[in-house]
Amino acid sequence: PGYAGDTSRRYPVLYMHDGQNLFDPATSFVPGHYWRLGEMADMLIAEGRVQPLVIVGVHHTGPARLHEYTPTKDPRLGGGQGKAYGRLLVDELKPFIDARYRTRPGREHTGLGGSSLGGLSTMYLGLRHASVFGLLAVMSPSVWWGKRAILRYVPKARPRPDTRIWLDMGTAESRYGIADARKLRNALVKAGWREDVDLAYDEPDG
Repeated sequence: PGYAGDTSRRYPVLYMHDGQNLFDPATSFVPGHYWRLGEMADMLIAEGRVQPLVIVGVHHTGPARLHEYTPTKDPRLGGGQGKAYGRLLVDELKPFIDARYRTRPGREHTGLGGSSLGGLSTMYLGLRHASVFGLLAVMSPSVWWGKRAILRYVPKARPRPDTRIWLDMGTAESRYGIADARKLRNALVKAGWREDVDLAYDEPDG
C-alpha cells in the first residue's frame, strides 16, 4: 500500500518460499486454500501493526521442491540442493528485486520465511547467508530431515549472527513436531539467541 504514491520511499523485503501457496487460491497446493498473505499484510499495515513492505513469493519447481528445500541428502528421499537454491536467492533473485523495486537492501531490512521444508530451508539459509538475511520466519520447520541435521548446523554459526528469528510449531501438527521445535529452540538458545529479545517461540493450539 502506498508504493505507487510515494516514489521517494524505500521498503523492506520479505522473501517467502512456496510462493504458489501465498496469494492465489488457483495455484495453491490444496486448491482454494491459500495463506491470504497479501490480504493479511494489507490489514496489518492499515492497522499500523506492520510497516509497509514488499513480499516476494518464490515458487518452487513442483516435484523438485524436496530437493530445493533440503540442506543435506537423504539416502532414501534424496534432496540436498539447498545450497544451490540459496545461491539462486542471494546471487540472482535478490539483486533483481533490489534493482527493479525501491527496496532497503540491507540485511536488517531483508527477511526470509517459510513453513515445513520451507521452514527448514529458512533456518539453514538464514544462517548460511546471515550477511543477507537478518530476519527469519521459521514456521513449522521439518527439523526431522537428515536425522535432525539442522540441530548440528546451528552451533556452527560462529560468530553468532545478529539475526532475529521467529520459530513456531502447532501442538497437533505431527507426532514429533513439538519435541523437535523445542530442540531447535534450545539449540538456538545454547548458541546465544535470547527468547523475547532476538528469538520468539510460539506453540499455537492445534
